[in-house]
Amino acid sequence: MLAAEEFTVREEPYYLPLGDEIELFEAAFRQRIPVLLKGPTGCGKTRFVEYMSYRLGQPVTRISQGGDGPGEAGPRPFVTVACHEDLTASDLVGRYLLDTDGTRWIDGPLTRAVKHGAICYLDEVVEARKDTTVLIHPLTDYRRLLPIEKLGQVVEAADGFLLVISYNPGYQSALKDLKHSTRQRFISVEFTYPSREQEAEIITHESGVDMAVSIELAKLGEKVRNLKEHGLGEGVSTRLLIYAGRLIERGIAPRRAAQVAVTWALTDDLDVQRSIEEVVTSIFE
Repeated sequence: MLAAEEFTVREEPYYLPLGDEIELFEAAFRQRIPVLLKGPTGCGKTRFVEYMSYRLGQPVTRISQGGDGPGEAGPRPFVTVACHEDLTASDLVGRYLLDTDGTRWIDGPLTRAVKHGAICYLDEVVEARKDTTVLIHPLTDYRRLLPIEKLGQVVEAADGFLLVISYNPGYQSALKDLKHSTRQRFISVEFTYPSREQEAEIITHESGVDMAVSIELAKLGEKVRNLKEHGLGEGVSTRLLIYAGRLIERGIAPRRAAQVAVTWALTDDLDVQRSIEEVVTSIFE
């Protein structure tokens, strides 16, 4: 089953800029240039796209008898798809379904985004089958077209449509990487973990703990990420540090919160767990 969400971001999500990613995204949107976001798990890629969907809300142009005119202002539609290895073209584009009245066509999330001028976010796109990702190619150049072979139709993307994809390059194997023919259709914006001060600010805002505790959690994240060369597959995400902060806010002891939200969440390797526990103990005595 396809995990897809379609909604409008009506309240401004919290997002702390780490560089010029907002200006880059806005320029790409105005120029209709597809965007690739690269970065580790839990560093804020999805939150960033949600924030930009809200930020780019603008008056909608409608067709009337008097010609084109500005409509009411409103939030921009946002469609997100969590890609996986069984994702098919039909999952994205649509399919015929049987019901009591016979067969009827149901648009997929990508088709709905194209028709309604939405930002469409394909999360971890390299997890999808390569023959599936090829279908996005006509949407990523000057044509901005989506062929729907089962209907014998070609749909032109409405104004406001933007394709955004993401993946984690540090996590992928050679067998799960973007084809060059796909990669070169996007501008690429690289994400990384925030600085200690920035991460502490994010943790405080998202978890409610005071800045002193957030600084310690950010320090923990920084030190644990340095353990990657000692057998840790991936560094701790800002998301997990926020979870630890939320547990601490609810009265859980910091070392216990770090154990369940960081140590045990990151790895089952006992040697690596012991290394992380040593870091936790050095920070939360």
